[in-house]
Amino acid sequence: MSTASVSGSGDDARARKQQPMLARHRSKEQQMSHPTEEQRMGRAGGWFPLGYKDGFSQWWANISPAAAEHKVISFVPYLQQPPTQMETGSAPVSTSPSSLSIGEDKPDTVHTVTTNSITDPYGPRRWHSNLVKLPGKERALNEFSIERVGETVEENLVMVHGYGAGLGFFYRNFEGLSRPKGWKLWALDMLGMGRSSRPPFRIHAKDREGKIAEAESWFVDSLEEWRIARKIDKFTLLGHSLGGYMAVAYALKYPGHLKKLILASPVGIPEDPYAVNEAMPEPESSTMGNEFTQSQEETAGHTSLDGSRSSGDNNRLFNARAKAEQDAAKKATADDGGSGPRRKPLPKWLTYLWDANISPFSIIRWGGPLGPRFVSGWTTRRFSFLPAEESQALHHYSYTLFRQRGSGEYALSYILAPGAFARSPLIRRIQNVGRQIISPPATDGSTSDISPPSATLKEHGIPIVFMYGENDWMDIAGGYAAEQKLKEEQEKVLKSASPEERKLENGSAKVLVIKKAGHHVYLDGWEEFNQVMREEMADVSRHSKSLMS
Repeated sequence: MSTASVSGSGDDARARKQQPMLARHRSKEQQMSHPTEEQRMGRAGGWFPLGYKDGFSQWWANISPAAAEHKVISFVPYLQQPPTQMETGSAPVSTSPSSLSIGEDKPDTVHTVTTNSITDPYGPRRWHSNLVKLPGKERALNEFSIERVGETVEENLVMVHGYGAGLGFFYRNFEGLSRPKGWKLWALDMLGMGRSSRPPFRIHAKDREGKIAEAESWFVDSLEEWRIARKIDKFTLLGHSLGGYMAVAYALKYPGHLKKLILASPVGIPEDPYAVNEAMPEPESSTMGNEFTQSQEETAGHTSLDGSRSSGDNNRLFNARAKAEQDAAKKATADDGGSGPRRKPLPKWLTYLWDANISPFSIIRWGGPLGPRFVSGWTTRRFSFLPAEESQALHHYSYTLFRQRGSGEYALSYILAPGAFARSPLIRRIQNVGRQIISPPATDGSTSDISPPSATLKEHGIPIVFMYGENDWMDIAGGYAAEQKLKEEQEKVLKSASPEERKLENGSAKVLVIKKAGHHVYLDGWEEFNQVMREEMADVSRHSKSLMS
């Protein structure tokens, strides 16, 4: 069994001291008893550690997105000179030319670096950087891939980042996840984010459901177009946060192409009565605000000065299931008309900005010389556990991405209500993943080089893995609820299945917890994350070989 498996007893959870709901409340209690250096510096210094002078210097330097990504990827082990395609989807108007000659490349120009077995103990491997052109105007995806030299590609792993991020955030996973033989790794920047192109984001639907579907399709259609361009039939899909939400949306809209779905701290699973009602977008305790307020001590579960262990959002190994059951009981009470403590609404100004579709990155762009300082408030809290050079590189990388022209970021308010609860919760439709009728390939020639997704016209389930950090602000209760719903659907399907259908059945669901990690499980607990991922990849390989035999 993986070291990430959930274990322990509820007795330990009951014995532990009750923690405040929100990370900012826990942080305030700790600061009152043990003032930090940030507190001594003052509120402004604590929230935005970068000084005005340094912030102005970074703004004036105009580091290009390509240069920033190149620097982050340079920390990948055994890759001393990473390949970096120079074409960025849309940099700010003020961006000056860099030493890397931004804009000289044309889409589909592949940049390649090959490591040999002498410099790379797990090689030789070939590393690619490319901008893949998609149909339509201003549509292209930034791509980073790794393949093993001299081996036939038998399996494909596709990695998709979260909201506003980029593929560079996976830099500590690239080497470890490209070790398994027969696998090719692909990391993508979502359309309108990272260094992918940034076409204008427009919604044409008038009804609520239509707007949600159109916003989801804006992302998942580009992923399907990329798959067709790369002539990939089936693959394993890993999505983090918003990327996890979109991975589920992709599986539902384009069935028959996934071998396994891995959701790393996915957003949008639980149902919130306020989030599904546009007039009352009010969140619960586990909200996206903690992404900006949760400190690294809380993320990693470090021990405080008084000897107590700090907590994230109660996603402990031993009390996660109990918390899920408690939440379910509370929901049942509410459904029966029971009364409970009313939740404090979000500030009206925040709800207004969210519903007005003013993204947090707009503030970075409007901030001018203050932009790097604003970003430092997040990057310092997220990356303080990393070596100084890596933390600084991620700060520059984040800033260069955040200040690009707004595009895909504007989809957020159509998909999530204030507080990161989905307007169309995945818990309502997760049970349909891997259970869909497969549409025949298009007859317009666009998929002529791709074999039909299956000999049958119906999916027979796919393995789905929900992965959370031990101190994740994303509530693990949603993962357990989804796991239960998937298993119930499987039991329902098998009751009426034929012997042949039972033999083809491949559905499964499980929840894993990565120790000493927060929402960014792939980075906070990267070693355990990589090990768990390799185990899941090995499982895919075994299943594929069993089907062939």
